[in-house]
This record gives sequence, C-alpha cells and structure tokens, in this order.
Amino acid sequence: QVQLVESGGGLAQPGGSLTLSCVASGSISSIIAMRWYRQAPGQQRDFVAAISAGGVTNYRDSVKGRFTISRDNAKNTSYLQMNSLKPEDTAVYYCTVVLGTGSGPREFWGKGTLVTVSS
Repeated sequence: QVQLVESGGGLAQPGGSLTLSCVASGSISSIIAMRWYRQAPGQQRDFVAAISAGGVTNYRDSVKGRFTISRDNAKNTSYLQMNSLKPEDTAVYYCTVVLGTGSGPREFWGKGTLVTVSS
C-alpha cells in the first residue's frame, strides 16, 4: 500500500505564492518520479510538473518560470513552489509517485489539495 498526502493548498491573491507538499508513505521503493497534476472546475486533469529520481525536472509551458518542483528523497516528499500565481492556476492539485514494480511502473495518486487564486 502506498499513501500520498498533499498539503499547503489554500487561498492566494494574484501574484502571490504557495508551496504544496506531498508526503509518500507505505511500501515506497524504487521511486522513478514524483509528479504534480491539477484539475480546474469542469476541466480535464492536466500535468503540471515532474521530477525524476535523478532530479531532472519538466513543466507544462504555462507554469514554466513560475513553478518549481523539488524533492527530499530522505523524506519521500515532493514540493511544488508556486510563484506569481494567476487566477487560471485555480484547481485541485494532485501529487503522484511513480514506483518501479515487478510488473512495471505504477503511478499512485493523492487525494488532492485545493488552490484558489482570487482577489
């Protein structure tokens, strides 16, 4: 069993910042990547950012230069630092962990944390 718990969501003003955290626990081994997705009301769930085991990062275009993903391997924790927030960043943010298993990579999901950007 793998559990993921996100925290750090809330209300921010346009131009403000928030930092999301995601702690993975349980049968954690062979982490391939940690990722963040988001789902705005009435929209599909979209990829936001990822960081590989080796620390390679990638982002969706709309958050490049504003969001930074990082991880603490010792704590099985990923972070999403979000700066210069815009109303269109409003969404439920989900973290995932991709683990290597005997049957191939498996991605596990958290339950999400709501981020609202509004004045």
